Parts: sequence; structure tokens; C-alpha cells
Amino acid sequence: MTLLPLQDAQSRLLDLVAPLPASEKPIFECLGHYLAADILARRSQPAIDISAMDGFAIQGSGPWEVVGASRAGAPFAGTLARGEAIRISTGAALPKGPDRILIKEDAELNGENLSVLRDAPAQGRHVRVAGFDFAAGDVVLRAGVAITPAAIALAAMAGHSRLPVRRPPVIAILESGNELSSDPESCGPHQIPSSNGLMLAALFAQYPCEIRRIGPVRDDLGSLSQALDEADGCDLLVTSGGASVGDYDLIGPALQAWGATTEFWRVAIKPGKPLMAATRDECVIIGLPGNPVSSFVTAFLFALPVIRAMLGSASPLPRAVMLETASGLPATGSRREFIRARLNADRVEPLTEQDSSALLSLSQADGLIERPEGCEELEAGARVPFYPVKNGAIA
Repeated sequence: MTLLPLQDAQSRLLDLVAPLPASEKPIFECLGHYLAADILARRSQPAIDISAMDGFAIQGSGPWEVVGASRAGAPFAGTLARGEAIRISTGAALPKGPDRILIKEDAELNGENLSVLRDAPAQGRHVRVAGFDFAAGDVVLRAGVAITPAAIALAAMAGHSRLPVRRPPVIAILESGNELSSDPESCGPHQIPSSNGLMLAALFAQYPCEIRRIGPVRDDLGSLSQALDEADGCDLLVTSGGASVGDYDLIGPALQAWGATTEFWRVAIKPGKPLMAATRDECVIIGLPGNPVSSFVTAFLFALPVIRAMLGSASPLPRAVMLETASGLPATGSRREFIRARLNADRVEPLTEQDSSALLSLSQADGLIERPEGCEELEAGARVPFYPVKNGAIA
């Protein structure tokens, strides 16, 4: 069977996804969501001319008589005549008349008589004019952008207390394998703790979503059928294990019996070749490999983009940064490779252990180096795409 190239597989998977319905939520509840519509400013910022520095608002060439003060939230009520000045603090409104700010460090004050120690400020100096940041009616945030702490502050400054966001997806995570123990503290020598479900749940939880963990489930059709019934009504079903070609790899047949349609199977990547994508009604299904590193890498490349697309992201695929390698890299074969690596100053250092079952090196990695299929050997200092993944810091 021909392996599907990575970009083709990602494109085909995202074609199956539609953003979920939108509604407005209180602004602080929107962190981690993506905007469902453009946000237009309901006010200008600043709404009036304000001072950018502590000092004196002045009119004319001086010297000046200080006739009052303007503080943030308590503006000077009058109008300045030529030869007059007021004390002013950062963020305070300028009254009518002055067109520049004389900062305190450049001012000499004798009683209420003000003069300049050095050159007088140029017209407009240290003044934040009305609307310099944005004006009422401007688009301040585009649909599909991530709602970050800075975006929340911007939306509030633009006059919004609620924002339109997509409904959080319901995600079912089904972990299968006869060897899996649900209790890490009581695990026989013939067993391994069921860590993939925990890892995937933690990975997905950085986004607004409802997570259902199912399993671990035994590798037989009866058990898998019962487990799949628990996933009814979910928007995304992610399975871990049972997606390869072994005698007990039964996720494919179980999904088919459940009424799912396979969209593609097997992708030209390493690790993670036996990835599967399917659909059942409105539910998108991703079958991940059981080896933990393979499961993590394919979740990063496929499941997280689906979650972001359901939440309305305008650019759901992960983004790489270009960095130099701290050591050489061997030539690649017929599959695109994702290599665990650590940051070493401003370079990336591939970790020695790259086995797809090795969680220790995954936990030590700051990210993944991407190596295209059929790529020649690289020397240290070559620039390579690097995906930061440490501590869930994912694009």
C-alpha cells in the first residue's frame, strides 16, 4: 500500500473538519479560543489626546505660568492661553491649547514660573494623539486568531466585554491494548501503565475542550465495540493503539463495525506510519499508533490541528522555526522524519535515543526537528525546521 505524504494527509484530514457553532462568551472565558468573527473597535484609543510622560503641558514658547494640573482620570477643566502651562501625569488628558509636553527632567520650576533647562520640545512631542493606537470602526482582531492575554486586553480596550467563539469540541480518547494497566502503581511485569491516554488528554487540555477518557480496552472486537459506544456524540474520537497490521490490531475492523468510513490509512512519516483517519456522521476519527512517541508525534501533527480547526483557527497546522543544528544529521529514507531534539543555546541538538517507545527522551526534548524524505546528510550548522513542543508550548 502506498504511503500518503504528510501534507496530503493533513490536507485531507482538515477537509473533513468544519468549525463548530459559535456563541458569545464573557471575555475572560475566551482565553485559548479562536475568534469566530472580526472584532471592530467600538471606541478610539486613546479617545482624546493624552500625555505620554510626566511633566508639563505647555502652550507657546515660554517661559510659562503653571495654572493647574491634569492627572489620569482627573483632567484640567480649563483652556490654556499662550504662556500658560499645567502639571500633567502620564496618561492624563491634554486640555485645549497645549500641543507638546515638557518632561520634568528638562523643566525648571520657580514657584509657579516654569522655564526650560535645555531645548524646548518640538510640536507634538510626548503627546499620544487621539486614535493613534486604533480608531473606532477599525478591525482590531481578525476572525480565526488565537485569543491570547494580549488579545483579551485589546478587545476590552476596544470596548468589548463579550467575544464570539466556537463551542468547545467533545473529544473521546480510547486507549486499547491487552498489555495496558490502568493503575501505574500496580502493574505486572507483563504489563505497562496506560500512559498514552493521560498524555493525549494533557496535550489536548491546553485548548478549550471536553475530554472523555475511555479504557484501557482489551484487544477484542466485543470490548472495542462496547468502548466505541461510549464515544457516541463526540466531535473527535482519538484512538491509541491497534492501528497497525498485527493480529490484535483491531481498531480498523471495530470502527468499520461501528459504522465509520476510513478516509486514509498509513502516512509516510517516522515515527507514526500507521496513522488512520475516518469519519462517522459528524465525528472525525483519528487512529494513532500505540508506541508513545509515535502517538505524541501524530497527535501533534494531526489531532491538534483538527482541534484548532474545530475551534475556528485560521491557521490550524503547527508552525516551525528555522534553527541551526548543533551536530550533523544523517540522510533520510522514504519517510519524513521527526527527531526529538533539545535547544543548545541558539541551536538544536538531536537526542541520542530516537526509539518510538522511549518516553524519557520525549520528556527531555524541547521540540521536533523535521527532516524531509530523501534528504541528504547534513553537517552541523545547517538550518532545519524545528517545532517547539516543550511543556505544551505548541503552535
